[in-house]
Amino acid sequence: MRTDLHRHLDTPLAAVRNLGILAHVDAGKTTLTERILYLTGSTHKRGEVHDGTTVTDFDPQERDRGITIFAAAVSCTWDAHRINLIDTPGHVDFSDEVARSLRVLDGAVAVFDAVAGVEPQSEAVWRQADRYGVPRIAFVNKLDRAGADLDTAVESIRERLHPAPLVVQLPIGSEAGFTGVVDLPRMRSLVWPEGCDTVEEGPVPEALRDAAEGRRRQLEEAVAELHPGAFEEFCAEGTLSARTLTAALRDLTRSGDGVVVLCGSAYRNRGIEPLLDAVVAYLPSPRDVPAVRGTRDGRQQERFADAAAPFAALVFKVNGTATGRLTYLRVYSGTIGKGETVWDSGTGRTERIGRILRVQADRHAPLERAVAGDIVAVVGLKSARAGSTLCAPGAPLVLEPPTAADPVVSVAVEAVGSAEAEQLVSALTRLVEEDPSLVVRTDPETGQLVLSGMGELHLEVAVEKIRLAHGLDVRVGRPRVAYRETVVRGVSGLVHRHVKQDGGAGEFAHVVLDVEPMEDVPGDGDGDGDGGGATRFEFRSTVVGGRVPQEYVRALEAGCRDALADGPLGGHPVTGVRVVLTDGATHPKDSSERAFRTAGRFALREALRACAMVLLEPVADVTVTVPDDAVGGVLGDLAARRGQVSGSVARAGVVVITATVPLVELFGYATRLRSRTRGRGVFTARPAGYAPAPSSGPTGTAAR
Repeated sequence: MRTDLHRHLDTPLAAVRNLGILAHVDAGKTTLTERILYLTGSTHKRGEVHDGTTVTDFDPQERDRGITIFAAAVSCTWDAHRINLIDTPGHVDFSDEVARSLRVLDGAVAVFDAVAGVEPQSEAVWRQADRYGVPRIAFVNKLDRAGADLDTAVESIRERLHPAPLVVQLPIGSEAGFTGVVDLPRMRSLVWPEGCDTVEEGPVPEALRDAAEGRRRQLEEAVAELHPGAFEEFCAEGTLSARTLTAALRDLTRSGDGVVVLCGSAYRNRGIEPLLDAVVAYLPSPRDVPAVRGTRDGRQQERFADAAAPFAALVFKVNGTATGRLTYLRVYSGTIGKGETVWDSGTGRTERIGRILRVQADRHAPLERAVAGDIVAVVGLKSARAGSTLCAPGAPLVLEPPTAADPVVSVAVEAVGSAEAEQLVSALTRLVEEDPSLVVRTDPETGQLVLSGMGELHLEVAVEKIRLAHGLDVRVGRPRVAYRETVVRGVSGLVHRHVKQDGGAGEFAHVVLDVEPMEDVPGDGDGDGDGGGATRFEFRSTVVGGRVPQEYVRALEAGCRDALADGPLGGHPVTGVRVVLTDGATHPKDSSERAFRTAGRFALREALRACAMVLLEPVADVTVTVPDDAVGGVLGDLAARRGQVSGSVARAGVVVITATVPLVELFGYATRLRSRTRGRGVFTARPAGYAPAPSSGPTGTAAR
């Protein structure tokens, strides 16, 4: 089952799997990755998160904090298949890192805690995978823990994620007595004896035979209900053969109509072999997924996963190292060799590939070339950014980049010494290159450098990276959140006349606007962990008879969009607004697109001052897990933080509280929760959009 990674070019495309490991923080993603690498012979010692010896969590901050922060790529082989695997972060602050990885993956393994089931970030990454159309299989981990229950975890998948869970295994033993599984498609037992790294295959234990046959029947019925071919065989034969069942499970996984569910304990090294078999059997190869689509000269074009096609690749990660700048690529079509030239769609210029590397987290193996289906790193590109398309100069193509969420938290940063100020600017520029979800700008009022990101931990990690990588002493201001403004009561028939005569050609534009709120303004995030808060704006024209030509209408809309950058309440971006052009007039000589764009900007600013406006603040869905003797104090603290409690569930000595809390009130909450629960309480938060701030004004300082 082990092959030489350096012979990857001999691997046919059908035997390649590009997959990610997705989960909530602490569900066991990194431990699972370590066991996969060990079992496939890529490593010779099992790394442990608690010891700081894992392959993929190689960054000093990851080892200190015990969580995955940066997506790490590794490769291994199993059953003559090459698996390119990306271990993704589980913390909500790094959801953009997950999105960039999902954009270039063909499949994923979603890991769930057998005690907690579907947790908030589990749901968020699942929705991200839905958005990118990535097929998944599910692995219910930690089945050896007290309180672990496969059926309960599967039911939470059904209720919260809404796929059809297709459970293909039955646990042998429970909690500390969990020793193996019954493989339902093949009706065999797989057991991992204590202290043994290899699986023992055998017949189904007699004590579990009836239960296994019942579960197999349930699986057949569920598959037949979803798959036409399986339905025909089930009706004709009354059962499904192992071959038909496996083929149907593969089809349902790749179409997204069902999700295969396996179980095990990564820490105990139980369940890894059948999971790898499922990856090979059910998840797609690069040739099984639809052709990648891009644009060329404004027209849609497809590129199939073919080594002979023109070269096209997408940059999904950039990382600065002590030995040079690494640019991570997913090659979608064609072949590229070291020393060859590529065209960068982001900069519009050509660059030369210096070296090509097979990545094993922080270790690299040189390659002569990369082909369609590969995930590799290259050295020598100076300007490529995450989201850039690299392609053959003679066959340009622009692939759709991953979307970046709007930052929601900001801090002011400054160098302690004036001599280090220029170094800080350089370090921040490099940081933003590596992480597009970070934004750096200069505050026009204070002149301070402002760093914005997805959360308090995100910014804390970014600042610490500057200190560690560049040796700079950096001062950090109090965190600030990104507020928005919106219309709650609009205006009708606002007349604005733009006339400018100062010699030469003049400017003339006459417009009449209605401004009104869009529906469902509070909570304009979608709750999937992407931060929400993107500007919601709608523009339409009801003018008839050619009174305002279409090109002027488009210019007017552009001017209105310009006006959304700073609202009348505090200069925050405006969202949730609908503008309707109801009338207008032009001048035969002085009207122009420029005049109407200027008119749109000033007209909407005037209209917004006349509207009833409200300030919106970012809110987060919070899940707090606390001992049952600390519930009262935690609920009181959430109320003091303006939290709206939506529910609570008791589980084996702990209570899980769900609430919606303003993001600004969560700064420092981790420390407060630990003190109230004597270190036993934990919480997770994910963006839930925006909600009206108190009429007395927001808590904290608004980020401008």
